[in-house]
Amino acid sequence: FGSRCLARVQFCANCGAQKAMAFRLTYRRQCRYNTKSNKQRVVKTPGGRAVFQVLKKKAKGPHCGDCGKALIGLPRLRPVEYMRLKQREKRVNRAYGGSRCAHCVRKRIVRAFLIEEQKCVKQVLAEKLSQAKEKEGGKKKTKK
Repeated sequence: FGSRCLARVQFCANCGAQKAMAFRLTYRRQCRYNTKSNKQRVVKTPGGRAVFQVLKKKAKGPHCGDCGKALIGLPRLRPVEYMRLKQREKRVNRAYGGSRCAHCVRKRIVRAFLIEEQKCVKQVLAEKLSQAKEKEGGKKKTKK
């Protein structure tokens, strides 16, 4: 048979054309329905039989909690398989590694820095205002 042809070839009696017949297979596990968790693949055994092979679900992988993009440098595994990983394999060596992407971490750091700078500026302005009020208060007293 061809490279990946897994159907029986049958010749039409009327026109002589080749027709592919699908295999009639039964599920090998207890679930009898074509659900998301019961996906199968047809495989030919060395003996020539066609059987179902159970497929695993595809993993979505970790995503950034802020922007939703997929995180780079982390494996795409099912949740149970993450439990079996070592801690260094679950995260990236950075602040918020394994939880937020580098772009969002940079944004957070810059935002925190600017907030601190704004607090310092407010404090300096408040000191200048208080000094100006003291000077005005002193001048008024000398005039009277």
